[in-house]
Amino acid sequence: MNSQQSSEDIWEQNKSTSLISTPEGNDLERAQLKRTPLSKLKKVNSNFKSPGQINKPSKVCPEEEVAELERRRMQLDAEIAQLEFQGYKVEELDCHIDMLHEYNDIKDIGQSLLGRIAALRGTTTRDLYSHFGLELED
Repeated sequence: MNSQQSSEDIWEQNKSTSLISTPEGNDLERAQLKRTPLSKLKKVNSNFKSPGQINKPSKVCPEEEVAELERRRMQLDAEIAQLEFQGYKVEELDCHIDMLHEYNDIKDIGQSLLGRIAALRGTTTRDLYSHFGLELED
């Protein structure tokens, strides 16, 4: 093992030759450690910008965009006309949407209560479903 260094020897060499930043270390050591080295390239040390936040220039001319929106509007108007022909009314749909919102709010409250009961009893919500005679899809 003379020709090979042990892992302890390598650790000691690295420890003595490199700066280690620890909470107890001094500010000089921390200042010398950087994740991104200084470079001649621009913005190497700039803040991260998410690709979702970058506004890419539109390749579609405004006339084409307006024409596409007009086509979409005509398509939606045709769908509305077909639903009205089938007997649906906008007021009725609004009422159904409101009732669905109320149902979802009540269901969320029920789920929350089941979760709290399960936590108090030290069991799972799955076990409570069978205890209360509920289906898992409910």
